[in-house]
Amino acid sequence: MKQITDLLPHRDPFLFVDRIEKATPEEIVAYRTYTSNEPFFKGHFPTYPVVPGVILVETMAQCGGAGINVQDIIPTGSLFFLATVDKAKFRRQVRPDEEVRFEIKNLRISPKMIKQSGRALVGDELAAEAEWLCLVGPAPV
Repeated sequence: MKQITDLLPHRDPFLFVDRIEKATPEEIVAYRTYTSNEPFFKGHFPTYPVVPGVILVETMAQCGGAGINVQDIIPTGSLFFLATVDKAKFRRQVRPDEEVRFEIKNLRISPKMIKQSGRALVGDELAAEAEWLCLVGPAPV
């Protein structure tokens, strides 16, 4: 399988996918461990650090994009721009050094847009869920 940096344009400190376990036309399963060294922990409840909800949603979208790129469904070099987020719910706090499993469902894929839903789980506990739409566009030259 390709390296994550070959699948996404994001880079440290904003690359949130560690590995992809599964990528099929229906489903993507990927992982991220947010280490205690993440820059957002310094300012997001520093005495009780938790992963911000927006970072969990961003990670879901990155996992979905990486999984799409593993399969070469969208033209190489395309960028995915988050356009909408719906039905976001946060059920459990994610703390430093916990491994999170992201289960992404592909709801609709076309050359111009990707609609996905996802769940973030710590062990068997649901931490977050959401649906989102990404617009697909060519990378600037």
